[in-house]
Amino acid sequence: MADIYDKVIELARRRGFVWPTSECYGSVAGFIDYGPLGAMLKRKIENVWRDFYIAREGYFEIECPTIGEESIYIASGHVKGFADKMIQCPHCNEFHRADHICDAHGIANSETKSLEELTEILKNLPCPACSETFDGSAVYYFNLMFQTTIGPGSQRTGYLRPETAQGIFTDFGRLLRFYRDKLPFGAVQIGKSYRNEISPRQGMIRLREFTQAEAEIFVHPEKKDHPNFERYAERIVPLRGIKQQECGGEPLEITMREAVSSGIVANEYVAYYVALTHDFLITCGADPKKVRFRQHLPDERAHYATDCWDAEILSGRFGWVETVGIADRTDYDLKAHSKQSGDSFTVFIPYDEPKKGWEKRIVPDMGALGPKYRGKAKAVADALSASKPTDKGAEIEIDGEKILIPPELYEVREHETEIRGEDVMPHVIEPSYGIDRILYSILEHSYDEEDVEGEIRRVLHFPPRVAPVQAAVLPLMGRDDLDTIALKIMDEIQNEGLIAQYDDSGAIGRRYRRQDEIGTPFAITVDYDTKEDKTVTLRDRDSMKQIRCDADKVPGILRDLIRGRISFEDLE
Repeated sequence: MADIYDKVIELARRRGFVWPTSECYGSVAGFIDYGPLGAMLKRKIENVWRDFYIAREGYFEIECPTIGEESIYIASGHVKGFADKMIQCPHCNEFHRADHICDAHGIANSETKSLEELTEILKNLPCPACSETFDGSAVYYFNLMFQTTIGPGSQRTGYLRPETAQGIFTDFGRLLRFYRDKLPFGAVQIGKSYRNEISPRQGMIRLREFTQAEAEIFVHPEKKDHPNFERYAERIVPLRGIKQQECGGEPLEITMREAVSSGIVANEYVAYYVALTHDFLITCGADPKKVRFRQHLPDERAHYATDCWDAEILSGRFGWVETVGIADRTDYDLKAHSKQSGDSFTVFIPYDEPKKGWEKRIVPDMGALGPKYRGKAKAVADALSASKPTDKGAEIEIDGEKILIPPELYEVREHETEIRGEDVMPHVIEPSYGIDRILYSILEHSYDEEDVEGEIRRVLHFPPRVAPVQAAVLPLMGRDDLDTIALKIMDEIQNEGLIAQYDDSGAIGRRYRRQDEIGTPFAITVDYDTKEDKTVTLRDRDSMKQIRCDADKVPGILRDLIRGRISFEDLE
């Protein structure tokens, strides 16, 4: 389907999945509203993610503010370097991302080119908006963060967070105590992030407000063997490594064990979360044939990262779309926040057996300090005792003033000590999920059309686990007590914690089509036979097959079908 995007978006708007935001005022690019079915689909995807990371992996969820003070983003590097290269058309005054224009004209590696190189390349290229050339305009950096102020009349600068990760990093000390000071441990967060995109023209693929689901897993820098690696060791995942990209080859279909042992993936932690992500995407409804993992090339990977992979999903209009990033970020983030805040961001790792060592200790010479520092002498001596000596002296801080104490004012003594362990700054493994992009991909991959008796049947083949409506209850007629029986069944289904929809409007065939179009996996029809034998018709969306079953067993059967304990074929 060449126009799959248009068909999916038309259905999504008509059926209440996704709408333009503030449409009555003309809407704003880069923002969307989730309608009743879209909001439910999104929650279902998020809850599957929670099942993977919280219920199974054992990482607890936290929730941090979406606005952070400036110091957080100075430390993270966002204030200085979170920018895209932008150019403004001198004719129509529209703004454009320089790399997008390069991509549209087949110019490779635009992300790595300098501002001057891009200005020269773009000057003879046409503006996408007005077709005039960019000659006369220069490419420059545009910071993508939304800036605000905190408090009335305050000069305290804040930013809408560009990612959810920083809140987990700044909570590191408290999380460490929560996990009883032991590695490895992790925390997860699902929430809104904001990026002031230059020209978002890709619908749900590029938004200015979007939902991220991120896990930050803190591990010992020298121990990157995942404790549960065997769970995914034999899982085959399509990997498009650096070599495959350089020679234009197809992705390798290999196991995670082979990927780690051959050095394609840096370590078991990265491989484990690549495989888990593959499992998650397929569980949510992505087509396995349209999912692959691409390794970041050396010139695009962050300088501090050991390894980084993107989960890419194939779209009919947008090609391969990055939806998840899995990276070994080493200790970059914790080191940056430690430097900015002054906190340690380390974990004390006890040795199996204490070690003997020698320690240098400063002993202040009070006879020399007293006359020199008078009333501050004791404070200077205390600070000096806690400091470390250097060849030039010992630096201390008194009342915010840094003072260098020369060696002649103290004595350095060595003494034997027992070393029980060491302070280690953990490395961070980060799987980061773009929920909105995943949701769109599932909409597109689930969409299908077929001709049924001369009529187009549109279906969303959602897995029952993420379907916004899991069952439809349809009385054949809205009279003769069929509606009363149907409403009773509806109530029992809802008591199982399932999402059901009651529909008594129109011909039964039309009602089936409505439910197929919103992805409802199962339908229960109450007819006149129900009054006689207490059975109903249970219909499967994908096969359109129907069976009769006892009405009082329907809630339990639906629960088992949706949880994957049984299949519709088992019932047949």
